[in-house]
Amino acid sequence: MRKKSGFTIVEQAIVLVPEFESVVRKLEQQVVLRGQSKSTLKNYIRRIALFVVHFGKLPEQIESDEINEYLVSLARDPRSPSRSSFKHMVYGLRYYYRLLGMNKNSIVLPSLKKDTKLPVILNQRELKELFAAPTLLKRNHSA
Repeated sequence: MRKKSGFTIVEQAIVLVPEFESVVRKLEQQVVLRGQSKSTLKNYIRRIALFVVHFGKLPEQIESDEINEYLVSLARDPRSPSRSSFKHMVYGLRYYYRLLGMNKNSIVLPSLKKDTKLPVILNQRELKELFAAPTLLKRNHSA
């Protein structure tokens, strides 16, 4: 995500709060040591960086009430990019707090319910079409 200044959100957070750079390094090291997904880590770091830019300080320096107010405003914001970005914020903060040994703080964060999806129910006509379809689609009968 590039801003008009040309700095990424992570770079902006490091400029605003220089200690954030060591946090990013610690997170990257943990992902390597634990064999976790690099893309998940990047999402977590971006979300934590947004948080740092918003507050102007590291998450452990912020009261839990302020954090909850911020999360509520994100959840209610109609301009919020998506539910998954909100989840990355919460999960990223949890990961961050656990990394610092602040498990109490990670427990205070809201638990997220999984979206329940209803199964697709086919009608009788759709079922007939499904069962009438050729079983081996790769076979070329014209040869």
